[in-house]
Amino acid sequence: MKRSRQQRLKASLVADALAEGFDMARIVDPASIEAYAPAGLDAYLEAGRHATMHWMEETRDRRSDPRVLWPDVRSVLMVAMNYGPRHDPLRVLEQRDRAAISVYAQHRDYHDLIKGRLKGIAGRFAARTGGAVKVFVDTAPVMEKPMAAEAGLGWQGKHSNLVSRDYGSWLFLGSIFTSEPLPADPPEVDHCGSCRACLDICPTAAFPAPYQLDARRCISYLTIEHKGPIPHAFRPAIGNRIYGCDDCLAVCPWNKFASNAREAKLQARDDLISPQLKDLAKLDDAGFRALFSGSPVKRIGRERFVRNVLIACGNSADAALVPVCRAALDDSSALIRGAAVWALSNLVDAHTFRDVFQQNGHETDDTVLAEWQRGFDDREEAVKGSG
Repeated sequence: MKRSRQQRLKASLVADALAEGFDMARIVDPASIEAYAPAGLDAYLEAGRHATMHWMEETRDRRSDPRVLWPDVRSVLMVAMNYGPRHDPLRVLEQRDRAAISVYAQHRDYHDLIKGRLKGIAGRFAARTGGAVKVFVDTAPVMEKPMAAEAGLGWQGKHSNLVSRDYGSWLFLGSIFTSEPLPADPPEVDHCGSCRACLDICPTAAFPAPYQLDARRCISYLTIEHKGPIPHAFRPAIGNRIYGCDDCLAVCPWNKFASNAREAKLQARDDLISPQLKDLAKLDDAGFRALFSGSPVKRIGRERFVRNVLIACGNSADAALVPVCRAALDDSSALIRGAAVWALSNLVDAHTFRDVFQQNGHETDDTVLAEWQRGFDDREEAVKGSG
């Protein structure tokens, strides 16, 4: 039987995406998520689980329905690119003097890579068809994971991220919206079964129930999106994670079928797999920008980054890190100084803590001593918890 024009256009679009290095490419009807996505998003926002990510509420209508975002859309090409690591991302958590950076941030910023390729694909498709196109990657108000599941790229696991039978949990997503009506692919079914690995490993219990995430407790949110001091209750559990957290992804059993990223630009930089905390804590603004040039880490800025590093120093139990924490007491950023106080409170005893402040010309006032006491209490709670 002769294929229709829409089928031929779909085949050429998918083939072009695969030729550009995407590992999967499938078509979804933009109306396919309307039965559940808006209600799910409303419940998430009303429970306050988006924390300070206010843009999610501001873009609620556009986010929950692609047709509100762009009324001309008739079909969406969802693509996925595998960024599977060549190393075990959980191993660095045992190296207390080293920093754990999320796998997705150990290489070039994927936004630029994926968006550039999608623009090329979309441009060629528009030239062939005369139809209109729009390209979106992550930062736009698009519910990529539900749409990717409806397109059949995978399913949303109990950790709320997309999981593929072929590529596991390590997937970057992107989309091309088009005014051309194209045949949709069938959705994938849920293959999580009774597994709870991703829920049980979470250091901060950020999953109130399967398939639900509370960003307020999530280490990725706390170390990347959260701009103020990290709440004391979560600091010990952060360990040495200084940018994001991969625990729930890395433990997924479906990763046994995953392969390493074949895209060279998504392979980890050796200097970002397990850098030393003492080196990162010393970074000034110029050094931070130079080290993370072209990396997604750069977008949080030095202040938040060094805050995270100092929390990790405080969790290290490594007295060799006392000098860098002490030096941070004189930083121009109050956020960094506060993290340094907490770190020192975990690394030295009360007598040494007072001496450090006196020698540095800092007053041991009630606020400083209260911060030290909180750090001491956190340490005691961590010891009880490990027992």
